[in-house]
Amino acid sequence: MDVQPWVWITTLVVLISVIAIDFFIVIRNPRAPSMREATLWVSLYVSLAVVFGIGMGFTAGADQSLDFFTGWIVEYSLSVDNLFIFILILGTGFAVPPRHRQRVLLIGIALALLFRGIFIALGAAAVEAFAGVFYLFGAILLYTAWKLITAQEEEEEEYKENVAVRTVRRVLPTTDSYHEAKLTVRLADGKRYVTPMLLVMVAIGLTDIVFALDSIPAIFGITQEPYIVFTANAFALMGLRQLYFLIGGLLDKLIYLSKGLAVVLGFIGVKLVLHAVHETTSVPVPEIPTLVSLVVILVTLTITAVASLAKTGLGKSEAGKSAEPPRQEAAPSDSSGGDDDLDAAGTNVHD
Repeated sequence: MDVQPWVWITTLVVLISVIAIDFFIVIRNPRAPSMREATLWVSLYVSLAVVFGIGMGFTAGADQSLDFFTGWIVEYSLSVDNLFIFILILGTGFAVPPRHRQRVLLIGIALALLFRGIFIALGAAAVEAFAGVFYLFGAILLYTAWKLITAQEEEEEEYKENVAVRTVRRVLPTTDSYHEAKLTVRLADGKRYVTPMLLVMVAIGLTDIVFALDSIPAIFGITQEPYIVFTANAFALMGLRQLYFLIGGLLDKLIYLSKGLAVVLGFIGVKLVLHAVHETTSVPVPEIPTLVSLVVILVTLTITAVASLAKTGLGKSEAGKSAEPPRQEAAPSDSSGGDDDLDAAGTNVHD
């Protein structure tokens, strides 16, 4: 697939513009979106992905369109699983006030796109230079699948701060309470402190790197075309912020999602290993077509969702139960109002 530079430039400009507009809306009106609003936004992003995939079929061919849809479904499924971790980080981990969660999620998505863009470029270069890298990609996915299958439920429901967050806490003075969306704040003693808002963004950013290490090898098992790999990731991430608010309660019921994703990742891992054997040896091994991959992925995810909802009971949640933790309003700021207070957008704030 020969992608002209202007296509890449146009794609990046549109993507950055969407993120900028989204960020401007969130900054102007920080709040938790309604269910109707979240549904409309998620539907819009899914529709855009479908239109893009169909358009790719007309411009690049049916095979490229099939690669995009298969990769997008894989990445979207992995993104849904990632929401479990986001809920833990934003809720029980850092108790981010609900009105500021959109801001944290949006910055997390922007970081995820940045990190995945870097990994995609590195992965494409590695694939171009040495086909044996597919052995490594396959091993990563098989190991991830094994971890998902063997993970205990209590491990999945507990969030532990990573080394970077613990280091920031040790090195820099931090406050226990939020001061609206500020990353740092000057308190009455005249000293500047780091707020939990900065810590949660460090946690989200490093989590994005871990997610990229799993998702990039997975989609390279579908296609090695960098443009399709990037756009599939972009469309999978764009509606993630609204999806967090839309299906937060439903995630508790998808108890077999990790197991289903383990099957998908294991299948793609085997496909990558077979491809590596085909490319690096003369051993006659079958290669799995993309259409077969798409069918296996869709059937696996469908069975996973149906089995999960049948087990938990979709309409049987306890009255008043919510995926969101109890609402915690931001503590009143006791900063001195210095001109150099920074909010999450990186701008100066005057109290």
